[in-house]
Amino acid sequence: MAAVADIMADTVAGAEYRDPDPCSAFVARAPGQSGLLKELEPAPKQTTIFESATLLTLVVAFLSVSLFGWMAEALSSPRSQAFDLAIRLGIHHQASNFITQAMMVFSGLGEPGVAFGATLAIGLFLCLRRYRAVLWIVISLVGAALLNVGLKLAFHRLRPQAFFGPQPGDFSFPSGHALVSACFYGMLAGWAADRVRSGYWKVVIWTLSLIVIAGIGVSRVYLGVHYPSDVIAGYVAATGWVSGLVALDRFWMSRPNHA
Repeated sequence: MAAVADIMADTVAGAEYRDPDPCSAFVARAPGQSGLLKELEPAPKQTTIFESATLLTLVVAFLSVSLFGWMAEALSSPRSQAFDLAIRLGIHHQASNFITQAMMVFSGLGEPGVAFGATLAIGLFLCLRRYRAVLWIVISLVGAALLNVGLKLAFHRLRPQAFFGPQPGDFSFPSGHALVSACFYGMLAGWAADRVRSGYWKVVIWTLSLIVIAGIGVSRVYLGVHYPSDVIAGYVAATGWVSGLVALDRFWMSRPNHA
């Protein structure tokens, strides 16, 4: 009996030093751990950085609202009007057939591009069962549409005379193309960038998004259907709205059981 007890004791002692997960032990001892295995490892939680980023987006949202209010008050000032006229004519003097065609393409990315892109993104996310992503896209676009209509009706700024293409029939301030496209592409970029670990891909995502958003805004001034201040105000309004949504998304992701 004593011999049996000694054998059982040795077995228990050996079990204490045995790795409960043979796969993790193999990975830990592998001398040349591949980048793929590292990528598959769960990222460490950086609570402080995460909370700081959330606070920053809220600050950006507040500053955007304040800046928009300042711009709205300065619409009728001589300096604002001189700025709009100088930029508008300066861009128009660079007109050419090639640039006009390129600006038409960029303008199309705002409308109907956003509608097509949103439909495609929503369909893709539904197939992937990313229902929260669908929710954010819908909220972003509905909020952008309400902001666009409400702000235009509030300020009643008349459109400038178009240089190219048809003359729009609604009001000018802020630019709906700039506002809606910035909300959609910005929200999509923010959602995607928050879910990739590679800094390189974060930069790529945001760079492509900003190129599209900036191109759409410049196209509206080039075509003559908006003043520069309309486009800037659209970007500012979108920045405030998207920053608020991104902050809410970050807060939701910080929950222990987020989907």
